Amino acid sequence: MRTFRLFALLDHLRGRTEPVSAEILAQELSVSVRTIYRDMATLQTMGAPIRGEAGIGYQLEKGYFLPPLHFDPDELDALMLGTRLIATRGDDDLAAAARRVSAKISAVIGHDKGENYSRLPLRAVARQNPENDKAAEHLTLLRVALRDKAVLQIRYCDLQDKHSQRTVQPLGLTMFDAVWLLTVWCEDRSDFRNLRVDRIEVIQLAGRLFRTERGKRFEDYLKTLP
Repeated sequence: MRTFRLFALLDHLRGRTEPVSAEILAQELSVSVRTIYRDMATLQTMGAPIRGEAGIGYQLEKGYFLPPLHFDPDELDALMLGTRLIATRGDDDLAAAARRVSAKISAVIGHDKGENYSRLPLRAVARQNPENDKAAEHLTLLRVALRDKAVLQIRYCDLQDKHSQRTVQPLGLTMFDAVWLLTVWCEDRSDFRNLRVDRIEVIQLAGRLFRTERGKRFEDYLKTLP
């Protein structure tokens, strides 16, 4: 049991970009804080590059490779629902990628588990509406621009049918129940803006890239939310 817990601790650290406290890890693994301290000491003795600082928490050093772990039933449910939701709500390339991911998961978890995974009785269905179709037209270009940090020129029509031309730095895409929302740093307004993807009329690459700047990042925008 302790061996599984040690692997689980590594998995929890691998999935985080910020230090996590022993108290939070104890809650997630349903053990005492003292147990977390003891297990962390064991992992460090075994050579795991875990950095721990009092009052800050634990973090796995960047670049450390961990072999993939087995998925528990809840994790498989989450993966199946997630990939099927993306397959119904994404653009064609993203939907195809979701299906490939699901097939790879099925292949690597073993024949019996893979068969069961493929037959999970979980489905995700998106309501068919013109807004989804309009958003899908732009999603591929937007996703590539997000990865490349490419500045975009967008012609936009808001909910009051007011048209505008904007030069923006794309920061993040959020999928809501009915719409996709693009969060940008608007160079014309020097502020964050949220644009409904289905209300975007034209997108063009501006021909230049932008640098990530503190105060203009997606995580900076999220901090402004109530």
